[in-house]
Amino acid sequence: MSPALWGRGMRAAVVASVGLSEGPVDSRSGRLLRPPSPAPAAPGARLLRLPGSGAGQAASPERAGWTEALRAAVAELRAGAVLAVPTDTLYGLACSASCSTALRDVYRLKGRSEAKPLAVCLGRVVDVYRYCRVRVPEELLKDLLPGPVTLVMERSEALNKDLNPFTPLVGIRIPDHAFMQDLAQMFGGPLALTSANLSSQASSLNVEEFQDLWPHLSLVIDGGPIGDGQSPECRLGSTVVDLSVPGKFGIIRPGCALESTTAILQQKYGLLPSHGSCL
Repeated sequence: MSPALWGRGMRAAVVASVGLSEGPVDSRSGRLLRPPSPAPAAPGARLLRLPGSGAGQAASPERAGWTEALRAAVAELRAGAVLAVPTDTLYGLACSASCSTALRDVYRLKGRSEAKPLAVCLGRVVDVYRYCRVRVPEELLKDLLPGPVTLVMERSEALNKDLNPFTPLVGIRIPDHAFMQDLAQMFGGPLALTSANLSSQASSLNVEEFQDLWPHLSLVIDGGPIGDGQSPECRLGSTVVDLSVPGKFGIIRPGCALESTTAILQQKYGLLPSHGSCL
């Protein structure tokens, strides 16, 4: 399978995230989309703080507040809402991947081109086989997931046809973040996931950095700061890898885990870089 469609979408997203584009473009008219107007300081979303702080320390699930946040998030997702969540790389926007209205809301509130794909967030490696046609060993998946990578594979018929209808591929995320794994498992279905920022603006490492989006969200889960806000590398997002071609891999976005990911793919599994890879 060619990664061209997915690659174009993801590379465009990377260019926009570092401020090299003039703004998001409507894929049908070619016109620039106007992002939502900046909101008043008062948030429209409910804010729930997780116990502990930081992506790697979203504290212990036994602490008070963890279960309450999970239940509130699942209820909003099942109601077709869009919420903000912490991951192992950046803050993200999540909705049910099976809810076409929620998918449209994500594009609208970000001012995001509909030609750019959304990733799918799952809670366990075993779930990947339901939503993808996997052409790599299971051990490879377990070596990379959970982790700061997005694995692009051929999608199965189990996914909503309104999710990324322009490509036969889908990017899979299992963040190395206890709350996100618990949330995906409790929700019981695929989540659509993208970064919590207006298109063409920098990605977010804490909830204050995307306050303009709060009025458009039903719930904001505050997991504390993610990474080092002073380091540009912390805003690169996940490393996006195409695994749709047997025996090969393509780097669509270098992201924050390029070196470790390519070492596993090449040295342990003998995969070859595909033509057109970023390597």
